[in-house]
Amino acid sequence: MLLERIYEEGLAQASYLVGCQRQGKALVVDPRRDIQIYLDLAAKHGLTITHVTETHIHADFLSGSRELAAATGAELLVSGEGGADWQYGFDATRLMHQDTFALGNITVQALHTPGHTPEHLSYLITDGAVTDQPGYLLSGDFVFAGDVGRPDLLDEAAGGVNTRFGGAQALFQSLKNVFLALPDHVQVHPGHGAGSPCGKALGAIPSSTVGYERLYAWWAPFLKDDDAAAFTDALLAGQPDAHAYFARMKRQNKQGPAILGELAEMRELTDSQVTDELAADQAIFIDTRSQAEVHEGTVVGSLNVPAGNSASNYAAWVIDPEEEDRDLIVLAPSQAAAETFRDALLRVGIDGANAWTTSIDGLEQYIPEIITPEEFIEARESGDGELAELPLIDVRSKNEFAEGSIPGAQQLSGGSAMWRLDELPAKRIITFCQSGVRNSVVASGLRRAGYSVVELEGSYAGWFAAQQRIQQRTSQHA
Repeated sequence: MLLERIYEEGLAQASYLVGCQRQGKALVVDPRRDIQIYLDLAAKHGLTITHVTETHIHADFLSGSRELAAATGAELLVSGEGGADWQYGFDATRLMHQDTFALGNITVQALHTPGHTPEHLSYLITDGAVTDQPGYLLSGDFVFAGDVGRPDLLDEAAGGVNTRFGGAQALFQSLKNVFLALPDHVQVHPGHGAGSPCGKALGAIPSSTVGYERLYAWWAPFLKDDDAAAFTDALLAGQPDAHAYFARMKRQNKQGPAILGELAEMRELTDSQVTDELAADQAIFIDTRSQAEVHEGTVVGSLNVPAGNSASNYAAWVIDPEEEDRDLIVLAPSQAAAETFRDALLRVGIDGANAWTTSIDGLEQYIPEIITPEEFIEARESGDGELAELPLIDVRSKNEFAEGSIPGAQQLSGGSAMWRLDELPAKRIITFCQSGVRNSVVASGLRRAGYSVVELEGSYAGWFAAQQRIQQRTSQHA
């Protein structure tokens, strides 16, 4: 048997390829939408992808299950559990609790493990070439290394009202009656790692075992004492912010993401072509550089979505494809880089990145307005001038904000700011995050929405360091 983990760092999301090498058949679980990586991996091992499935209706990325099944002709299998409200809206084989299917010598059993979502399935795998006992659990967003899936995302992302309490109770029962009923040797391979907002205490290691989690997970004492109430209180406390785009992911994944098929090559545009498309309001310019480079000058009306691991999340913070259908012109050093960036956007259902260019030279530019920490501190202490009176917005998460912020700041998470504009106290504001990256992304979105934004250079870290320097100078002169 072959079991390979395919990990997407930016989304902290794991998908899996399970292969029976004797019969050359493979199953892919929880694929992302840019599917070439699975096709290449199967080809490398001489496997044919015959089955595709997913553990649940995802909220944090757009599923590639339909895409991969369409490309390979594989059988698509999804959960039939969860009741009428949680049925997928597209054709696929439905799996119920304890249903099994064969992959050559491998047996895959679906286990209904509700709590994170009502329809959630985990997949228990037995390598029949070795034993008739199960050895592996693909646990999706049910059990992570050191944590369990949060049950409050249906409230946060799917319009639920207080479903978190019922979800927490269901999760407790899933742990008690399904997970802890498995042998201790069973390896646990979760759908997310550290950094995912699908839990609050996810470990960085890629896998665990039932026995290890039974002994050492934070929830283990509550299960040992059969204390569902205390488990619920501990589980719901301190969960991270849910990004606003999660609601769209839930809807699209339930209905069935659009199948892309073979992607066309992105168009490379000259400066004059970019100018013409922007002038005609046919496109939006995506500046993929760092905030330091953007602060030296960027394209008027552009969005800052830095290339790299977090591109998927940042793009979905400031682009809503249900409201925005203009093409996206991507700043990139090469065709390959542009298409890598496009893949990141496809993972969150942003399909408009059709063109790219190598430079902003010749394009209409502006320099984003910034204020240094020293200037900010001086303005606030003196009370003089406009900057002393501007509302201060902290775009970090609520957990970061609770640990300490700049006095007088209002918290508005960057992942939901563009959907909560009515909470902004004025059209002209000062914004900050921890170091400046998230702040630059959010500020670019707010500017496109008509706000006048002053970015605090260095953000909270810069302000904190400046305060320390000032205090040291004061103590030295005392």
